[in-house]
Amino acid sequence: MNKGYLVAHLRVRNKEGFEKFRQMAGPIIAEYGGKVLVREPNPDVREGNISGIALVIEFESIETARKFYESDKYQAAKAVRELAADTDLILVEGSEVVLTK
Repeated sequence: MNKGYLVAHLRVRNKEGFEKFRQMAGPIIAEYGGKVLVREPNPDVREGNISGIALVIEFESIETARKFYESDKYQAAKAVRELAADTDLILVEGSEVVLTK
């Protein structure tokens, strides 16, 4: 089964509010078996103009990623985050990529 990934860019406007979101979200991520693969506050942007924290969280499957995102607990944390940060967020299913010559 392919893994599921949450990929986000977060531009924090309110550090205290964002810290409250982090404290809320951490246990929820763990509850759904999520593993933070990337959390970089200063990504090396080579193309485009995305700024802010780059975040990648791995879940056992895309279904689990969706259940996490749609859970009541995460939606409550998301409401806090929306007051503290502007966010671009996608859920994607991983798959084995074979590059051909």
